[in-house]
Amino acid sequence: MVEAIAVASGKGGTGKTTSTLALGMALAADYDVTVVDADTGMANLLFHAGLDDVEVTLHDLLIEGTGTDVREATYDRFGMRVVPCGTSLAAFERADPARLRDVVAELGGETDVLLLDSPAALGSKSAVLPLVLADRIVVVLQPTVPSLSDGLKAQEYARSYGTETAGILFNRVRGELGDIAGKAERYFGGTTLSAIPESDAVRGARRAGKPLLAHAPGSAAANAYREAADALEPRTGRADDVAARFTSAVVPETH
Repeated sequence: MVEAIAVASGKGGTGKTTSTLALGMALAADYDVTVVDADTGMANLLFHAGLDDVEVTLHDLLIEGTGTDVREATYDRFGMRVVPCGTSLAAFERADPARLRDVVAELGGETDVLLLDSPAALGSKSAVLPLVLADRIVVVLQPTVPSLSDGLKAQEYARSYGTETAGILFNRVRGELGDIAGKAERYFGGTTLSAIPESDAVRGARRAGKPLLAHAPGSAAANAYREAADALEPRTGRADDVAARFTSAVVPETH
């Protein structure tokens, strides 16, 4: 089986990368999980996963002529396989976003769940391609109306390419959600997977260069991410069929 799920938002700062790794670790208790930092322009997953010193990253796979094998950019960490992206501006400028299709197709043949940490902005094909490749998206929101508005833009784009919404994940929640949860479910047409409380543990995990579930596995935030992972219920799909879809996906120019 394999399903590609993009973790998306309409704006930066929602906790998308923290959420991607937390969901990945939670899902890895029951599935074979591969996490890809598909934010090729503003990558930071490598800092969250203790991979900031690695030499080979997704950028090497997206630059023509490097001869890099996908396995060289894949690292076993925290019970998952992780493909980090580099932070070099020069490498970003040389990378061909369309090559992500083949990378994802190859990774999809060897895993149950592919989690794509997606860019927040929607202004280029490198930013929107993860939403196009995914089977479903998880929309990460903060519990505010402006955040809902930003997230809806990401969902609208994804749906225009046939990508479904797996659910909404509220992050950095202080107190009760109130009526914002009902508004979100009406606007997004999906369920609320979980509400992640504002937490010192999350900040501590970032400082330690570890995913939250490795740094503070018993924290309230970690338990909320496990609740979200349980609600996701990854779907089954034939790896060869999914790979064919990835490699033939339309590469959009802009949003």
